Amino acid sequence: METLVNKKISYDLQYDLKILLQIFKSSNLQILSAISIFLVCSLNLFSQTNYTILQEAFSKSYAYESRGNFSDAITAIKSVYKEDSYEINLRLGWVTYLNGLFTESAAYYQKAINLKPYAIEPKFGFVYPASALGNWDQVINQYNDILAIDPQNTQANYRMGSIFYGRKDYTKAEKYLEKVINLYPFDYDSMILYAWTNFKLGKLREAQVMFNKVLLNKPTDVSALEGLGLIK
Repeated sequence: METLVNKKISYDLQYDLKILLQIFKSSNLQILSAISIFLVCSLNLFSQTNYTILQEAFSKSYAYESRGNFSDAITAIKSVYKEDSYEINLRLGWVTYLNGLFTESAAYYQKAINLKPYAIEPKFGFVYPASALGNWDQVINQYNDILAIDPQNTQANYRMGSIFYGRKDYTKAEKYLEKVINLYPFDYDSMILYAWTNFKLGKLREAQVMFNKVLLNKPTDVSALEGLGLIK
């Protein structure tokens, strides 16, 4: 009899413990749920507040830039600077370039490139201060990186063609300019540079055809008329 009583007490205790545990779990879940909701709301509020501050800083920076006040445009962005922000580094790269701070500009653009390696815009941005500093090998490296991502990029191909034309490496210039001509056959800048490149390579027939096409775009173009005059 005592054994049966003990078993019943033991069973009752186990049952009570299960009930208490369920109540505890339920209570904890409610508490955790409440905490989670509070944290999400707090994070959303913080995020929104943070974006509002950033938007105000960018807005001020654009306003200063429009007035040619590049120093204050820089200051407005630096007041909210975060090293891991792609947008902030990209913006600082541009406004420091406008202010003639080319080394600083290149550094900000490089940070933006590091943060988003597959983005093309910071690479194009980097080219501005690099070319201003005369670092043409760095410029070429950026264009090569862009073309590795986007082989048909018209701007990068055209600029590479221009660089190699300026270096009198007409064979390389032709390779890049031919891509541009295939994409934009009636673009004036591409046609005239491609025409002169063919002329320099001794491809006079091709140059003549291209100079005549240039005159369809600009009937009195001095450069095209000069090229045709040299071929005759």
